[in-house]
Amino acid sequence: MSYLIDSHCHLHDAEFFTPEQAEAMLLNARANDVRRIVCIGTDPDDSLAARDFAKAHSQVYWTYGVHPEEWEKWATADADAVAAAVKSLAREKLQRLVAIGEVGLDYHTEGYNRTAQIKLLEEMLQIATANNLPVSFHVRNAFDDFFGVVANFPNIRGVLHSFTDSKKTLKRLLEQTVFYVGVNGLSTYTTLPLPPLERILLETDAPFLAPDGYRGTTNEPSHIKDIAEWLSRTLDVPYATVQHTTTHNAEELFSFA
Repeated sequence: MSYLIDSHCHLHDAEFFTPEQAEAMLLNARANDVRRIVCIGTDPDDSLAARDFAKAHSQVYWTYGVHPEEWEKWATADADAVAAAVKSLAREKLQRLVAIGEVGLDYHTEGYNRTAQIKLLEEMLQIATANNLPVSFHVRNAFDDFFGVVANFPNIRGVLHSFTDSKKTLKRLLEQTVFYVGVNGLSTYTTLPLPPLERILLETDAPFLAPDGYRGTTNEPSHIKDIAEWLSRTLDVPYATVQHTTTHNAEELFSFA
C-alpha cells in the first residue's frame, strides 16, 4: 500500500477553509501520496456538510457524529430531522460514510455537563452498533468514565483521535480495547506516549495541530507525510513500513468502499 491516509480532518468546514483552499489542499495531498481523507462530523449539520464534501471528491470519506462539547445541538435538534438523518445512515454507507464520530467525553472545560455527555456518547454508540460502523472517539480528561461506557459496548471498533493522556492510560487502552490510536502533529513536538505501530492511525486534525516545521500555520492533509516521516525516525523503522502499516490499519478499520 504505497499511499497514506489522513484518518481525521475538517477540510469540509467552511469556518476554516474556503472552497478554493480546500481544493488546493486536496491537490497537495495527492502530490504527497495522501490518497484517502476522512472528514469528521462534529454536529448534525457539520456531519452533513462533510457528507456533501465527500460526495464531491472521490478521495474523501466522512463520518456522522456529535462532539461531546456540542451535546446541546443534539439534545435540542428537531427530533424528526435527527430521526430521519439517523435512519438514512445505512443508505449513506454507500456514499462513503465510514464511521460515527467524533464522539466521546471532554471534561477539560470548566462547567462541562458530565451526565449529558455520557448520555450522548451512549446514544452515538447505539447508532454505531445498529449500523455496524466503527467510531472516531474524542476523549479528554475523562478516561475513567469513557472506559466504563465502552465496556457496555463490547463489539465497538474504533480509534482514539489525538490521544494526549498518560502512559498508564495508553497501556489500559491497548490492553482493554481493540481501538487504534490517532497520532498527529502534536506528537512531533511533545513527549506524548506512542502506541505500537500496529495500533496507530495517522491523522492531521486539520486545520489544527500542524506538525513540527509548520507550527503556527494552517494544518492540511498533505502533512500526513511529514508525520509519517517523523514516526519512521522516532520508531527507527523504514518509512515504507510506517506507510504500509498505518494505511493497512485505516483500511481495516474504515472498510473504504
